[in-house]
Formats: sequence, structure tokens, C-alpha cells
Amino acid sequence: MRVAAVQLNSTPDRQANLARARALVAEAARREAQLVALPEHFSCYGPEELVAAAAQPLNGSLVTEFRELARQLGITLLLGSFPEQAGAGERPFNTSVLIGPQGQILARYRKMHLFDVALPGAPAHRESGFTQPGTEVVTAPLPGTPFVAGLAVCYDLRFPELFRVQVSRGANLIFLPAAFTYTTGRDHWEVLLRARAIENLSYVVAPAQWGQHAPGRRSYGRSLIIDPWGLILAQAPDGDGVIYAWLDFERLYRLRRELPCLEHRCLK
Repeated sequence: MRVAAVQLNSTPDRQANLARARALVAEAARREAQLVALPEHFSCYGPEELVAAAAQPLNGSLVTEFRELARQLGITLLLGSFPEQAGAGERPFNTSVLIGPQGQILARYRKMHLFDVALPGAPAHRESGFTQPGTEVVTAPLPGTPFVAGLAVCYDLRFPELFRVQVSRGANLIFLPAAFTYTTGRDHWEVLLRARAIENLSYVVAPAQWGQHAPGRRSYGRSLIIDPWGLILAQAPDGDGVIYAWLDFERLYRLRRELPCLEHRCLK
């Protein structure tokens, strides 16, 4: 299966972001990608209060538009994340939606781990001030393929127990859309993604935001597609664009058979 990861520099300009996302998804489909993944906050990114104000319901215009796009292109499409409306007066969720090639919603995942971090010399982040956490681990089979996707978002990457639960539910492909900060991304982004791929013997598709979005908002970028052995199949340079790779289920199956560490777990 040919997969594409889209890298963006989203800003508070929602219409410009969506136009750029649509164009790159269409480009990936023209280049025969069957599965296309967008990054976290692909529709709007900047000050937290502005992102929260852009929240929509799952049946709103944003998801509806991209469901139709996936149907027209005949692809499976991951909406990396967008602010999903919750109940009246409640903070929105940071939600990832997986859409099938007939425009059907295959899965919805609400980011569980919220980024409340203050590192020396870097802007402080308090995602929980404007977002509420999800509570459910989500996996979903991809129609017409032997792949089962596990859904996660950005800061979830630092919690390996989440991915162990996904694998116990059949996952062999991990989606990790992100807006990873530049400060932490330089040292942690690649090594953590490769670790998740290796320890779970799973493919990892990690579309990312890159560059400056607003004062105090700078993302690392370097979107990655990684194989179950931890080998980097594709990496994005700085800039908007798309990276591609082939996901080989026979290789995944062979590696899991030859190195059956998932069967050797003592704690399950």
C-alpha cells in the first residue's frame, strides 16, 4: 500500500490552510497514494484560544468537506486533528478522524495526553487550558487491506503504554500526526518515533507541522514514515509538501514471525 504524509505550516488563516491541505491531498492521490495523512491542527494553528474558537462538531462543514474529498479521490484519509466541539460551555477535544475511500468515518480519536509543559528557554504550553482529554484507545481496520491502524496525536508519542494497548487490539500501523515543538523535536522526535516502531513491530506514519505559526508557536517538522524495523522510509525537509512510502505487509508479518517479541511479553 502506498502511503503519503502531508507536512504543513498551518496558521490562524483557516481558509488558506484548508486550501493548501486539499491541494496536497489531491497531489498525493494523483501520485497513487492510497492512504494520505494530514498533521495535527491542519485546519487552524496559532494561539490556543483562537484554535479553540474554531471548534466544529464531527458532522460540521470541515469533516463533511474532507469526507467528500476522500470519496472523490477514492482514498483513505486521516484528518490529523482539529478542535471538535464538546457540550455547551465545555472545552473542545483535539480530535483525529480516519475517513474511508467511500467517505465513511472509520474512527474518531480524541487526544488523551495534553501538552502542559514549561521548559527553560522555551514558550510554556498549557493545552489543558483550552482542550479536554479523550479517554478511549482507538484502533480501526483499513478497508481492503490487512492493516489495522492505531490512532494517536503528538504528545501521546511519549506514552508507550498507549501503543502497547493498540497492538494488543491488532494494530500494526500507527498514526502519529503532530505539531511537535521545535525545542523538543530536535532531540526527541525521530528517536521516539523509531522506538515506537521497533518495540511494536509496526509501521509509523507521522505527518507534522513545521515552522513558525504565531509568536511562541514553532514546530519542528521533519515528517516521517518508518518501517517495523525502525528504518526511515521517508523524511520531509523543511517546507510544505508530501512524502511517500510503500507499506509492505509481508515484510511486517515476516519480522513479527522472526522476532516474536510481542508474543514474549510477560506483562500484558
